[in-house]
Formats: sequence, C-alpha cells, structure tokens
Amino acid sequence: MAELVPKISILLLIFVRVSAFFVSVPLFSYRTIPPQVKISLAFVLSWMMYYTFSIEALPINGDYILLVLKEAVIGLTLGITAYIILSAVQIAGSFIDFQMGFALANIVDPQTGAQSPLMGQFFNFLALLVLLAINGHHLILDGIFYSYQFMPIDQFFPNFGSENTVEFFMKLFVAVFAVAFQMSAPIIATLFLVTLALGITGKTVPQLNIFVVGFPIKIAVGFIILIITMGVLVEVMQSLIEMMIVSLRNLMVILGGA
Repeated sequence: MAELVPKISILLLIFVRVSAFFVSVPLFSYRTIPPQVKISLAFVLSWMMYYTFSIEALPINGDYILLVLKEAVIGLTLGITAYIILSAVQIAGSFIDFQMGFALANIVDPQTGAQSPLMGQFFNFLALLVLLAINGHHLILDGIFYSYQFMPIDQFFPNFGSENTVEFFMKLFVAVFAVAFQMSAPIIATLFLVTLALGITGKTVPQLNIFVVGFPIKIAVGFIILIITMGVLVEVMQSLIEMMIVSLRNLMVILGGA
C-alpha cells in the first residue's frame, strides 16, 4: 500500500493536466463527445504517459495541492490557447456574414453551445476536417505529452506573470485577427464592389428596389467567390493549424522558463 500511494499521486497529477487540456482544447472538448469518453480517454492517455516518466515519489501534503492546481492551470492554458487560434475561422465567418446579410441569422453551435455565425459554423466544420486530414489531433496529443519536457511535474507555478508571456498573448491575438481578415478579405472586397455597384444602380434607376434585389445578389456573389477561393481557404486553415502547434510549443517554452 505504501508503494501504491506515490504511484497514485504522480498519476493524479498527469491526469489533472490531461483532463484540463481536454476540457478546453478544440475537437476533444466538444459537447457532442460524451463525458464518459473524455474521462476514459484522458485516463488511458495519462496511464500510458505515466510509464514513460521516471519521476521520484511525491508526498501528498500542502505542496502537492499546489502542484495539482498548477497542473490544472497549465492544461487549461494550453487548451484555451489552441481554441483561441482556431477561433480565427469563426471570426472570418462573422466578417463574411456581415457583408452577405447573414449577421442576424446566428445559430447555436452544437459543439460549444454558443452563438455562431452561419459562415463561421461552416468554416469551423471545414477546419476540423482539415485538422483530422493532416493528423492534427495526433500532434495535439503529442503536444500535451511533450509539455512535460518544458514544464515538469515537480516544477511549481511557471512564468505566467512574465513579460514574455504577456507579449506572447498580445502577438497571438494580433495574429488571429490578421489570419481572420486574410481569410475573409476576398469575399469582403468583392461584396463591397457589389454594394457600390448596387448603389450606383439605385441612383441611376430609381424605380428599381435595391433592398429587394440587393440581398439575393450579394448572397449569390458571396457563394460564388467562396467556391472559387475554397482551395486557398483550405490552405490557410492548414497553415492556421500549423501555427497552433508551433504556438503551443512556444508557450510551453515561455512558461517553462527555457
């Protein structure tokens, strides 16, 4: 029994980080996945990871409670960072919806339970398919495994308040909005020209009801441009997933103090 307690203490720390990571990371955190499956997957992965570490026994005391909290914070931080990066596709969808006239037609995302724009929901499903096609889910699992090389179990609270951490998240938000704007720029620019043409037409032909004719024209043009640029959008989504993996590694390096 005395030998079992150290094993359980180390396994619990691994399980806390992995389960907190699964709560917030894209794909694994969605509501459509039953909680029993998430817990089982997190436990099995933690069990396999436990046998790859050569860690000395940790006594269960006040310091151990702090280690548990630290593991939970690290798992949530890594998962939320990945979610923020992948949310660029929904931001791009909201930009496009505003121009196409779908801004008032938000729907409930069954994966997260939050309000989501129509095109953002479409881009989100497409990004998940790209993630699975390039084995990005395997890279996500590799990331949580190799996170122990940068942030060991017995290390106390990492560098959350350092200048590098703040700078990292500032650059991350800027990069996410830049990618979202790049994805939506072709459709937004085309629809702007369509709106300009409709305005000129409304001035030259006052008898034409622009409000009735304009909406279906903008929707049709938006879908046509979307079909034409679909290949480029998929490549941008692939680059976004690669950026997510690289950003997670950079965040581990910063938090680990390396």
